Amino acid sequence: MTDTALTPSPVDKRRNGIGRIVTASLVGTTVEWYDFFLYGSAAALVFNTAFFPTDDPLTGTLIAFLSYAIGFLARPLGGLVFGHFGDRLGRKKLLVLSLLLMGGATFAMGLLPTYAMIGAAAPILLTTLRLVQGFALGGEWGGAVLIVSEHGGARHRGFWASWPQAGAPGGNLLATGVLALLAVVQSEEAFLAWGWRVPFLLSGVLVVIGLWIRISVSESPVFLAAQAAKAGRGTKERPPIVEVFRTGWREVLGAIGLRFGENVSYYILTAFVLVYVTVQLELPKSLALNAVLIASAVHFVTIPLWGALSDRIGRRAVTLVGAIGMAAWAFAFFTLVDSGEFWTVTLSVTVGLLFHGAMYGPQAAFVSELFDTRVRYSGAAIGSQLASIVAGALAPIVAVKLLADSGSSTPVSVYLCAAAVVTAITAAVIRETRGRDLTSDVRA
Repeated sequence: MTDTALTPSPVDKRRNGIGRIVTASLVGTTVEWYDFFLYGSAAALVFNTAFFPTDDPLTGTLIAFLSYAIGFLARPLGGLVFGHFGDRLGRKKLLVLSLLLMGGATFAMGLLPTYAMIGAAAPILLTTLRLVQGFALGGEWGGAVLIVSEHGGARHRGFWASWPQAGAPGGNLLATGVLALLAVVQSEEAFLAWGWRVPFLLSGVLVVIGLWIRISVSESPVFLAAQAAKAGRGTKERPPIVEVFRTGWREVLGAIGLRFGENVSYYILTAFVLVYVTVQLELPKSLALNAVLIASAVHFVTIPLWGALSDRIGRRAVTLVGAIGMAAWAFAFFTLVDSGEFWTVTLSVTVGLLFHGAMYGPQAAFVSELFDTRVRYSGAAIGSQLASIVAGALAPIVAVKLLADSGSSTPVSVYLCAAAVVTAITAAVIRETRGRDLTSDVRA
């Protein structure tokens, strides 16, 4: 395989400018995370009464978060399916499909009748749509970070690949911002009656914008070169999923470990904190929403900075800063939140998300660089989405259960600290990948 096979045509260069590729990935991931996080915020604020009514507020919230977790259960399946076809058909086609599935499911949620209207069918329909969301998101992450990683060079890959990561706080910022705005302009009764539907229906508009941008870019040149090389060899290869577990199971475990503390911390800092402030401390939901809103804005801006730092000092070092910092901050976090003062709560969430960003920013390049091109989509998607089950899906549920059983935030702090230690250990033992040439296995 020669260098010319990896050199785009003049037309492709216009469509493949790294800024355009990053924008397409960032906008798409922001829309998808908006849809996914909107459910988490609604589970804490609305769904516990609209779809899962009980006499005890914490019990209703716990059931709502169980439906929230079901979306995570579908994510590995999405990772398997999207990873397989992404390694066979290309990154771009699957990214377009994931955006359509996610947006359609979210828009439909905004039209659902509540439990008071149709009884048990309401939570069943809601949970089914949540499964579709999880399936779509399971395929989104791997494709979005890979198409950026495979377009850019090794020198600045950490920085460029971290921008799709910023789509997570971008989506959360958008979802929380819309909910916070509605909380200001609507009464509690109006919000619970119909106002909560507005952010879900807004997803339809956002998906159209995301698709228009995402369709405009071309396929990864690394993937196209790998396909050409495979055609030239004329040999039949194993399915990507089989190859991943045959030769890359250590890398899959590494990806799970890198995401474990990051996943747990994010959902405690942004989803569980809404429950803790409104139910445990009995403070207005606007306080928690606005605190997360401000913290997410800082998070969005700083994630690429952590990615850029990983280009200079390495993926492992930056990840260790975040994991160790999060382990220590786990105990200060709730102490500050317990003050009930808006700016103190905001500071607590913001510092926590800064440490989270140090784990999350380098992660896109880190995980992409672990796998060879022929199985990169499958490996990245499977590793990241298996972590989402054991970490992100359970985090709000475990935290609510620990709080309900003990009446104290201390067990939640211990849980958060332990999760961060898992990621710290993984980062300490895994190989450094900074500077890897992603085309080396294509030319081999």
